[in-house]
Amino acid sequence: MPSSDAPATKPAYLYLTTTGWKSGRPHEIEIWFTSLEGQYYVIAEHGRRAHWVQNLRRNPRVTFRVDDRVHQGRARIVEEAGDPALVRRVRDLSEAKYGWGDGLIVELAPDE
Repeated sequence: MPSSDAPATKPAYLYLTTTGWKSGRPHEIEIWFTSLEGQYYVIAEHGRRAHWVQNLRRNPRVTFRVDDRVHQGRARIVEEAGDPALVRRVRDLSEAKYGWGDGLIVELAPDE
């Protein structure tokens, strides 16, 4: 049985819905992700400039879907200065799964 830290190859995408900070409307993106210890992680290639990151900075409540499972939860930016070990683990998982791991890491914590 794989460890909880082993990168899953399927599914490849997570669907993240944030609330538009200007419009107030739902905004959904398809994005690569990894999971670790019950949390999900996505990486913003364009960092804080990404619109979805700007949205969650103003309202961290998000909805996200993996396969057929829908989660309500909270998003937070994982700062390298604050948690370098977590940043390294998430980057390593992303590099193992996709061959890429650069950018701003965002943690998605499901409510359940």
